[in-house]
Amino acid sequence: MIREVVQQALSTGYLSLADEERLRALMVKPYGLEDLQAFWRLQRATMEGYVKQESREIRQTCLVV
Repeated sequence: MIREVVQQALSTGYLSLADEERLRALMVKPYGLEDLQAFWRLQRATMEGYVKQESREIRQTCLVV
């Protein structure tokens, strides 16, 4: 479930590449309002810096090198 992935990311402060892929796969299937709200919370947390994304860290490393 989307909520499970979001809860893990919020509790650890980190969203791995595998979790991002899992979210993408889950978002193309039917989901409820609670899952959508959880996804919004995750988006807000990443924008505010509470959750780091592995994909962004990799991208930033490639740009610096």
